[in-house]
Amino acid sequence: MTQRFSRRQFLKQVPTASAAFALSSQFARTTSTPFPGKYKPAWDSLSRYQPPDWFRDAKFGIFLHWGVYSVPAHLTEWYPRLMYRWESPVFEWHKAHWGPQSLFGYKDFIPLFRAERWKPEEWVDLFRKIGAKYIVPVGEHCDGFPMYDCSLTEWCAARMGPRRDVVGELEREVRNQRLKFGVSTHRNWHWSWYTYEKDFDTVNPRYSGLYGKPHPPTSPIDNRPGEILQTAPPAFLQDWYARTIEIVNQYQPDLLWLEWGVEAPEFEPYRRELAAYFYNSAEAWGSEVVLTHKGNGFPPGAAVMDIERGTEEAIRERPWQAENSISRKSWGYIEDDVYSSPSEIIHEFVDIVSKNGNLLLNVGPRSDGTIPEKAIELLHQVGRWIGVNGEAIYGTRPWKVWSEGPGRFQAGSFSARKAAPPKFTPQDIRFTAKREAIYAIFLAWPEGEARIQSLGSRSSYAPAKISDVRLVGESEPLKWRQAPDALIIETPRRRPCDDAFAFRIT
Repeated sequence: MTQRFSRRQFLKQVPTASAAFALSSQFARTTSTPFPGKYKPAWDSLSRYQPPDWFRDAKFGIFLHWGVYSVPAHLTEWYPRLMYRWESPVFEWHKAHWGPQSLFGYKDFIPLFRAERWKPEEWVDLFRKIGAKYIVPVGEHCDGFPMYDCSLTEWCAARMGPRRDVVGELEREVRNQRLKFGVSTHRNWHWSWYTYEKDFDTVNPRYSGLYGKPHPPTSPIDNRPGEILQTAPPAFLQDWYARTIEIVNQYQPDLLWLEWGVEAPEFEPYRRELAAYFYNSAEAWGSEVVLTHKGNGFPPGAAVMDIERGTEEAIRERPWQAENSISRKSWGYIEDDVYSSPSEIIHEFVDIVSKNGNLLLNVGPRSDGTIPEKAIELLHQVGRWIGVNGEAIYGTRPWKVWSEGPGRFQAGSFSARKAAPPKFTPQDIRFTAKREAIYAIFLAWPEGEARIQSLGSRSSYAPAKISDVRLVGESEPLKWRQAPDALIIETPRRRPCDDAFAFRIT
């Protein structure tokens, strides 16, 4: 049986952030992870990792992009990068609204980021009530301003701006409400984030704790997935590793989320060391954890694949995660934003779950700590659907086939931005399964009768016997018959919800 350590006991045995920084510089000579355990920093060892059942059962989490970029609240959470790029329209917008970059830089937004109305218990209560099973705040975005109490910089939320350990307060509240807790780190992009010119405040050494030490300009903006804008030097890589280890040590996250770019060659062997450290630490805590990644930086099995604003083509054998935002434009809060409809989010959610995935749905709060009213109403609408149909989602696994019908989401990262959402018909069905039940989820209401070809008596997928068919959310059994070409269900006049209708077949 694995020994479980209290946080105080654990922290006595793990390296501090400064010690982790020193250890990281010795990776070329080391062959074992700093915290001993069954996982070694080698892919053959790490590939024996298995995602825990809590993650496979959860299906639905909330992502939180909240940081200094919510103060200007303009266009995108990439504002701190774009405000220093001459070719970006944000450059001139910033000058017009806040002044030239030599006099008012990104650092000057920090005192305006006060979080004066933030109540973490209200956030977590909302997310729990709509059906989220895990919550993942951004620990540090690419801007270099940690939202946690970071010992490696004074430029963090615990010492500036709100002067609160945002990650720590959320972690306590999430665990108080018995949900799983995650943290994301996007710091690996920081080396390429800012532009250094003589008229910018980014070149002032007084602010290097936020902007980093000036270095030659990076390449033009390119949104291609996984684009590495500039190779980071060893000192930066060691700092990235030390900060990430500190997140692990201080908050013992159930899920650790890694950004695009960690697959770059210079992050070898850091990503192997990090995975081994995280997995071995979790065993010491007595926890089962998830490490997510993008791109091809981890071989199959060593971590959980994460797909940004997109989906898989079909059922993925190993559990995976898709992330999307309720906002079409940004991950952080911006004024005059445009939100997806509840139907779009629900249809995407069902599609993801049918392929063995989870949905991590992002929300961007305002700088004062409140969530926009439109976002709250949208979340409630999604939550009402989950309240009716949760049994067809939580704890399910993929069925023999994942779909019927012609309607398809385009697969791949960022595919949600490349094509309009499909217009689904009553022929478009997604399947999940749990114990003796098969769930057929129709993405449009089948008026009069529902036909499921995969459950026809001649189908190779059909079970030997069907004993009962019901509409999830309703208690009465339905009239049905199993024809050679389809299971035909007589649908009731009353619909239990507005989107995506689940039939339980046992």
